[in-house]
Amino acid sequence: MASVQDYKRRIRSVTNTRKITRAMELVAAAKLRRAQARIEAMRPYADTMRELIAGVGRAATSVRGLPLLEQREQVETVLLVPLTGDRGLAGAFNAQVTRRAFALERSLLDEGKTVRWLGVGKKGRSTLAFRRRQLDGEYTGFTDRPAYADAQAIAHRAGELFVTGEVDRVVLVYNTFVSALTQRVTEQDVLPISGDILETDEEERAADALRGDFIFEPEPEEILARLLPVYVETQLYRALLESTASEQGARMTAMRNASKNAGELIDTLTLSMNRARQAEITQEILEVVGGAEALT
Repeated sequence: MASVQDYKRRIRSVTNTRKITRAMELVAAAKLRRAQARIEAMRPYADTMRELIAGVGRAATSVRGLPLLEQREQVETVLLVPLTGDRGLAGAFNAQVTRRAFALERSLLDEGKTVRWLGVGKKGRSTLAFRRRQLDGEYTGFTDRPAYADAQAIAHRAGELFVTGEVDRVVLVYNTFVSALTQRVTEQDVLPISGDILETDEEERAADALRGDFIFEPEPEEILARLLPVYVETQLYRALLESTASEQGARMTAMRNASKNAGELIDTLTLSMNRARQAEITQEILEVVGGAEALT
């Protein structure tokens, strides 16, 4: 049976651990608020970008020559891009992304397709390396606070592989932020860009008619060719922000649960320590009584 001193050492150790988990919870909560603010600031830009592309697309006579819109009849190679974090201690945040990515890989292989990978985040990269997957690129060190330049680098590499014909489809796998308690794993096709982005409803067409005709310089097709890569970058940046918010929410929840479990463990150890102390006192009393009886 453990002694009182053993229990005291364990209680001190768990107490120190709880201090760390509480501090990490507070830090994650602060980072989560910043990530949510960045997502909210990003949404108007993304919506305006979509409206701009739709408006230019309506003015274009043909979009068949734009490689990022090319829907290939035979999809033979798929590029998977799982977005994970650089650090752990975030519950199932990283594991559920890699699980979904490997499940998607199995289904694609069953269909006879080839799968290639881009690694984003140290956790995802290490998991892919451990599984002996060959990477066409790896991007780490920014998942806590991604910048637009990080999304540009990933989008440029994915677009390069798609335009050169090395891959026929690009799929993002990441956590969409729902709340601090809930993160939903999402699969999003980013390339080829869906033709739905060029479609508009009757209200938008009526608004265009009221604004009158536009004169485009250069031609709408050239403008669209410049806007579509930016649209892909925007989609990737939005996914990175969603992933960051999800990571901080998952870490905050995990650290809160860890602090709660540490408190319960401290209560259990304290109770056991009191029982051990009581047993020691009882044993000392019995020894004193026994010694007194032996002297009489």
